[in-house]
Amino acid sequence: MNNRFTSIISGVIFASISLNVSQVFAQSDNFSAKQLTQVQEIKQQALNSDLAWDLVESLTTEVGPRMPGTLGDEAAVAWAIAKFKTLGFDKVWTEPATFPKWIRYSESAEIVSPAPQKLHITALGNSISTPKNGIEAQVIEFKDLAELESAPENAAKGKIVFINYRMNRDRDGNGYGPAVQARSRGAIVAAQKGAVGYVMRSVSTAYHRFAHTGGSHYKEGVTKIVASAISNADADQLHRLLALEKPVSININVQAKSMGEGTSYNVIAEFTGDKFPEQHVLIGGHLDSWDLGTGALDDGAGVAITMAAAKLAVSNGKPKRSIRVVLFAAEEFGLWGAKAYVKANEKSISNIVAAAESDFGADKVWAFDSNVHTSALPLISEIAAMMQSLDVKFLAKNTAGGGPDLIPFRKYKIPAFGLSQDGTDYFDYHHTADDTLDKIDPAKLRQNVATYAVFAYMTANAKTRITGK
Repeated sequence: MNNRFTSIISGVIFASISLNVSQVFAQSDNFSAKQLTQVQEIKQQALNSDLAWDLVESLTTEVGPRMPGTLGDEAAVAWAIAKFKTLGFDKVWTEPATFPKWIRYSESAEIVSPAPQKLHITALGNSISTPKNGIEAQVIEFKDLAELESAPENAAKGKIVFINYRMNRDRDGNGYGPAVQARSRGAIVAAQKGAVGYVMRSVSTAYHRFAHTGGSHYKEGVTKIVASAISNADADQLHRLLALEKPVSININVQAKSMGEGTSYNVIAEFTGDKFPEQHVLIGGHLDSWDLGTGALDDGAGVAITMAAAKLAVSNGKPKRSIRVVLFAAEEFGLWGAKAYVKANEKSISNIVAAAESDFGADKVWAFDSNVHTSALPLISEIAAMMQSLDVKFLAKNTAGGGPDLIPFRKYKIPAFGLSQDGTDYFDYHHTADDTLDKIDPAKLRQNVATYAVFAYMTANAKTRITGK
C-alpha cells in the first residue's frame, strides 16, 4: 500500500472514531470503567503534583550544566540513578555511550573597523581554536546558506563569512530545520569558498543579546575554520555596518579543544509490567545539556516530566506492560546516547509498544499525534479523548516523529508519538546562558506531566498491543 493511500485511509479512520470522554467510558473496548476512572485520577494527581518541579529544580541547582564529558555530566548520571531509586522504580541501570569529546575554554569577538565594539559571540560545538590572539579579517555577508553555496569559488578568500539568516517563530518550531543547516554545515561551505573564519546569526527567535551555541561539523578534506555564532542584536549591528558599503573587519578569538573519545551513560529505569513485562512504553528526554546555561528547558524539563509521569502512571498499581524511562546521553553532540541505546537493545526494540520524548522545553502540550499501524487507531482516539480536558488538540495525522533521540529508532518502525509542546518562545532561550530554571512555569510543567502520565498509563494498560506501521 503506498504512503499516500495509507495516509488517506488513516485520516478517514481517525475522523470516524474521534471521541469525547463520555463516549470512551461508554464504548471502550480497551479499558474497564475502573481503569478509565484511574486515568482521570492520575490526571488530577499530576495537576496537583510538584514532583517534576522538584526534580528539575534539583537537577539544575545541584548539578547545573551537563555538557558531555564534563564533571557536570558525571554528576548528572549519579543524580539520575539516585533519583530513580528514591522514586521506587523496579529496575535502574546504565548503558555506556561514547562520543567525540569537545571542551570550550573561552570566546570573544569584536568589530575592529570601521566602528570598534564588542560582539556577543559563542563558539559552536566542535569548533577548532583560533590562534591565541584570534583571527582578524574582513567580513563578507550572505543572506543564507544557499546563497553561500551558490557563490563563485574563492568568493570568500581570506575573509570571515557571515551568514545572516533569521529563523521564524512558530509554536511547532518549523523554523529550526532551515536555520540549523547553517550551524551544521556553514563552516564547511565557507572554507570551501576560501574563508578563514565563520560566524552566523544565532539559531534564535530572541530579542535578547545572548548568542546560541549548538553542534557544528567539519568534513574530511576541507580545511577546518573557526565556527561561531553571534546574538541577533549583534547580527543586526554587523549587517547595518556592512550596509554602509565600507570594509568591516572583525576579530574572533575562540579557545576550544577536541579531546578524542569520551564516555557517558544512558540512565534507564523501569516499572515492570505484571502481564507482559517484556513489552514496554518508552518515554524520556536527554540528560546532557550545553554548558552556557543550566539546561532547564533543554532538557532538564523533559527529564523531570517523564520521570514524574512514569511515577504517577503507576500510582494505582503495577501496569500491564512495563513503563521505561530513558535519559539519553550526549544528545547535544549528535544523538550518541540514542545511537548506543539502539545498538545495545536492537533485539528488543520490537517490544516497544509506544515511544515519546519530551525535548522541546516546558510550555504546555498543545497537540497529540501518533505514528502507528491502523489497527491501533481506535485506541489512539481514546487516548486523545482523555487528554481533551488538558486542552490538548488531537492532530489525527498519524505521522508523528517522536523527538530527536527517537530518530535512530525509526528504521525499526516503532510506534512513535508526539506530545507537542508550544515552542513559540523556546528558541528565545535554546542553547544560551539564559536557559535557566526561572523560564519554567510550574503550572505548565504540571500539565506536561499530566499529559505524559495519561499517555504512559493508557498505552501500558490497553487491551490493544500497539505496533508501528
